Amino acid sequence: MHPLRASLVAAATASILSSPAAAATAEPIKPLSFFEGRTEGSGTIKLFMKKPYRSRSIGRGVIEPDGSLVLVQRVEDDGKPPRVRRWLIRQTGPGHYSGTMSEAAGPVTIDEVGGNYRFRFTMKGHFAVEQWLFPLPGGMAARNSMKVRRFGMTVGTSDGTIRKLAGS
Repeated sequence: MHPLRASLVAAATASILSSPAAAATAEPIKPLSFFEGRTEGSGTIKLFMKKPYRSRSIGRGVIEPDGSLVLVQRVEDDGKPPRVRRWLIRQTGPGHYSGTMSEAAGPVTIDEVGGNYRFRFTMKGHFAVEQWLFPLPGGMAARNSMKVRRFGMTVGTSDGTIRKLAGS
């Protein structure tokens, strides 16, 4: 898979959100718990000089005893065979998270900014990804918007939604 396509797909479906229980009870936000159980992401990916295409992911997440999130996603892009993506994310301080993602060339950093979440990571081929997640009311979904840059120029974008599936 082309590194730019991989970076857009990775960013299009990854997110950190507040838990539904926290939203309902005004408890402190526990963003990693949104991914405990099953989640679904869908969106449209637009690459420079290419036709836009749809991407979908189904994830299953587990919170480990140390509080870290292990998330495994099945990613399905239009016209491509499905593949598996793996995340390992842990909180490093108030509003700050870091970890790894199988399609990233280095670490993933996540910062809470005004109740939203900004992801930053680099993909193979020196593609810089910045993704913003905007939690929606009720704590069960988020709007996902991201840009991919190379040499400072935007070469791809993605917009979509991530939601927690019932029974999760």
